[in-house]
Amino acid sequence: HGEKLSDTKITGAVSGVLTAHAMFGLPLLQSSGHVRETTGERLGEVVATFGLLAIIGLSRRQPAALVAALVGSYIGAAYWFTASTSFANPAVVVARSMTDTFAGIAPGSVAGFIAAQVLGAIAAVPFVRLMGQPGTR
Repeated sequence: HGEKLSDTKITGAVSGVLTAHAMFGLPLLQSSGHVRETTGERLGEVVATFGLLAIIGLSRRQPAALVAALVGSYIGAAYWFTASTSFANPAVVVARSMTDTFAGIAPGSVAGFIAAQVLGAIAAVPFVRLMGQPGTR
C-alpha cells in the first residue's frame, strides 16, 4: 500500500519522544532549538530517503527478516554518512522537532526536511522500477 504521513505514525513517533523524555527525566514537552537549514543537511535527507526506499523497493521480494535487517543496517550507516543524520521519515522529523536534545530539529527546519524527503522518494521510484526490471542491470 502507499505510505502517507498518517495520524498513527505521528502518534507513534510523538509517543516515542515523550517516553524517551520521561525515561531520562526531561521535561515531556519541548521544542527543539537545533536549526538544520544547510544545503548539505537537506541533500543528506534526499540521499537518506532515496537509499532507504531503494533498499526497501529492491528487496521487497525477500523474506521480511532480511528486509528488516537491510533497513536497520542502512539507517545505522546513513546516520554516519549523511550530513542530516538520516531522519528519512516525515513522522521522525515531526517527532524530533519536539525534543531539544542533540537529536532535535527546530520546527522551522521541518518543512525543508520533509521537502527533501519527498524529492528523495520521487527519485527512488523510477530507480527501483528500472533496477527491478530483469535484463536492465
